[in-house]
Amino acid sequence: MTPRTIRIWSWLHRWTSLVCTLFALMLCITGLPLIFKDELGPDLKLETTAAAPGTASIDDIVARAQAARPGQVVPYLFYDRDHPIVKVPTAAAMTTDPGAFHYQVFDTRTGKQIEVPQPNEGFLYVMLRLHLDMFAGLWGTLFLGFMGLLLCIAIVSGVVLYGPFTRRLDFGAVRRGGNRQRTWLDLHNLLGIGTLAWFAVVSFTGVINTLAAPIELAWQANQLVEMAAQAKPAEDATKRARIDDMLREVRSAVPGMNVMTVAFPGTPFATPSHVAIFLTGNTPITSRILKPALADATTGRVVSVRDMPWYATALFMSQPLHFGDYGGLPLKIIWALLDVVTIVVLMSGLYLWWAKRRRRRAAGMAIPGMQAAAR
Repeated sequence: MTPRTIRIWSWLHRWTSLVCTLFALMLCITGLPLIFKDELGPDLKLETTAAAPGTASIDDIVARAQAARPGQVVPYLFYDRDHPIVKVPTAAAMTTDPGAFHYQVFDTRTGKQIEVPQPNEGFLYVMLRLHLDMFAGLWGTLFLGFMGLLLCIAIVSGVVLYGPFTRRLDFGAVRRGGNRQRTWLDLHNLLGIGTLAWFAVVSFTGVINTLAAPIELAWQANQLVEMAAQAKPAEDATKRARIDDMLREVRSAVPGMNVMTVAFPGTPFATPSHVAIFLTGNTPITSRILKPALADATTGRVVSVRDMPWYATALFMSQPLHFGDYGGLPLKIIWALLDVVTIVVLMSGLYLWWAKRRRRRAAGMAIPGMQAAAR
């Protein structure tokens, strides 16, 4: 590699790192507790029961949730992947922003309501919003996605520079004594190359996750419309099939899959005359991939079942890789340790830039002083 090429890569690494490092630090710090969101979340205190899962009437649960919040509607049902519970949000309208939902949680086996804090409040919610969009909505998400893209460029340029800058050293060598900045530079290089694969995966999947909103809009504008076109609109929009019957119909049409989300007519993920039901598989891989089914809201009959498009599948597959929540607590601990090491890499990079800048400034001030002394 020629000296000019090294200078170009050094410039690219320096400035992409400087622009995104503070935001990358924020993402690493806020992401640390999110790795353990299940462990840090509320204790559900579920009762031990011999009843089969899903024996409680969902229609009764929805009616109770609406009765507790007069004048409000239930736009969605959210099932939990790991616990026999369903979260029932209520809102002023079907198109209300999810941040304004009020949630009630019920045991799907007994129908008993479980008292838990609102998921859109508290420490974990603040960490999640900072991590997702810095409380700035879609533009905040897209901005963090751009910072993630710069971070990916910084990682690639750092890999390119690692060889030329360490060619005279043994791999992993950390020079000690005399020069603290040199020691930190060696540590920065060693820890950076040691966490390279993990940091690259987390950064890239983070960028993909920021595209969630555009991906949702693309799915709504294309596949949802195509699925709805397979059935005629309901003749009597006021008539509604029982939710229990509809879920039974869907489970029969798509056996071996679990219902995760139900979107009722009028929400962005359904149509005015259809209920959208999203299911997942039972294996570690298929449990992360959604399969949408569309049911006639009047008859409860399933009118369409499709696989999600490739770009949506890429989004769903990137999420567990990003948070490391697909391998249980041991993998989460590994993810957390790598996160801490990455924080050290980012902070050491900032320190090295600041120390180099201070050294150059001191040298610049010393030269005029020497010239004045010479006169």
